[in-house]
Amino acid sequence: MEKITSQKQFSEFISREEPTIAVFKADWCVDCRFIDPFMPEVVSKYGGKVHFIEIDSEQFPDLVDQYNVLGIPSFIAFHNQKELIRFVNKLRKTREEIEAFADRAIEVAGAMQKS
Repeated sequence: MEKITSQKQFSEFISREEPTIAVFKADWCVDCRFIDPFMPEVVSKYGGKVHFIEIDSEQFPDLVDQYNVLGIPSFIAFHNQKELIRFVNKLRKTREEIEAFADRAIEVAGAMQKS
């Protein structure tokens, strides 16, 4: 998962044809650290279908405000600069839930290309 270092870089990723899933996180977040061990495998599994990027919520408060991110980790899928869907809740996220979200993001992006 590529860590975003600028808002310009973020804009470039969400402008892609391939769906991009932005993961808003913070170093102090326990639930964010919970997903760290299995996220490399998830990223690898979806290589070529979805690109995952990591946004440090503390470093990019303007993006947090712009996308109304109220809790972390938050997952927001983008395609051609448009928000597709988001996965946000107060519960700890499992690998299965994140993979189901990625599958849904691919499905929604495909439907948008057809219309």
